[in-house]
Amino acid sequence: MPTICVVTATRAEYGLLRPVLRKLAADDSLQLRLVVTGAHLCPWLGETVREIEADGLPIAARLPIFQEAEEPVAWTIARALTVFDDYFAAHRPDWVLLLGDRFEIFAVATAAAARHIPIAHISGGDVTLGAADEYYRHCITKMASLHFPSCADSAARLVRMGEEPGRVFCVGGLGDENIRTLPRMTREELCASTGFPLERPFALVTYHPETSADAPDPAVQVKALCTAMAAVDGVFWLITGSNADAGGQLCTRKMQEFAAAHPERAGFIQSLGLRRYLSAMQYAALVAGNSSSGVVETPTFGVPTVNIGQRQAGRLICRNVLCCPAEAAAIEAALRKALSPAFAAAARTAVSPYNGGDTSGKICAVLHRFDGTTVKTFYDGPVPAFDPQRSV
Repeated sequence: MPTICVVTATRAEYGLLRPVLRKLAADDSLQLRLVVTGAHLCPWLGETVREIEADGLPIAARLPIFQEAEEPVAWTIARALTVFDDYFAAHRPDWVLLLGDRFEIFAVATAAAARHIPIAHISGGDVTLGAADEYYRHCITKMASLHFPSCADSAARLVRMGEEPGRVFCVGGLGDENIRTLPRMTREELCASTGFPLERPFALVTYHPETSADAPDPAVQVKALCTAMAAVDGVFWLITGSNADAGGQLCTRKMQEFAAAHPERAGFIQSLGLRRYLSAMQYAALVAGNSSSGVVETPTFGVPTVNIGQRQAGRLICRNVLCCPAEAAAIEAALRKALSPAFAAAARTAVSPYNGGDTSGKICAVLHRFDGTTVKTFYDGPVPAFDPQRSV
């Protein structure tokens, strides 16, 4: 029976992987081995392993790779390489299934590739020019043997990078599938669960540091966002914590201070978890910040969104999303426009390019069909047409 090792390091990544994990766990002809690492195991980042435990998914291993908050990324990568090399030496799977582009997942992919363990990669081919994730993602692509891009543009980009079209499966986005299939809370349940007055118009805010080589000071950017939020009345700011990137703890601290200084207008929760997060997105008058969910998942809801700065630069931008510089005046203007009735009406007409139907089912079906291999050739031929709605 083929063993599929799935590694998750962050709350956002787990939320996307959740439908795949459920299908793998229920499949009698595949053996799921779920490994939890990274931010999931860190108290200062919300210890989000508890969400996985609450879902009842079997955890095969918990592998800590962070020793302290805000340590240099290179240290974490080096530690993760060692930790996962040891793990793969003792528990060699038939496939390692990875999602995305973060440095933790890059380290896991490197450890697997060094031992010639086949990698299946979800969400390759995307572009995010304002984050170091950009090159981590493309490095994982070149180590992977199977590819599950989320939209036609990303699939075509993978082929232009030399990946064989027969191993590139345009399956759609897991976030889009979650929105279409996951039961969500009522607004009343969401209010009771968070303890905040979300029966009134509210904005869902998540802000991460930019991590490109020329990234600006996150303290300056998060201050600009807080200044803009303070200037815009008539909306409650529901703020979630930042991630494990360098500067993330600073962003979280500044957002906590903003919420504490404006208790009638803002509230902070480190991590909402998948169901609360998507429920909040559904009812929000506005989504703001620079999370990938702001540009990838909000089009499915048609919710007005303000994407700040360069972290997501290069991604497909749908008509429900306004992009602006990370400057207080520009953010304030974008927030006001996004909250206008005219823009809200336009946002509702957004069409997501990530709708692939049963995305998780397609991924599992492909894993059934392929024997593990790490032998690759560089494809240098024509780029076929891809369609997320096409069956695999």
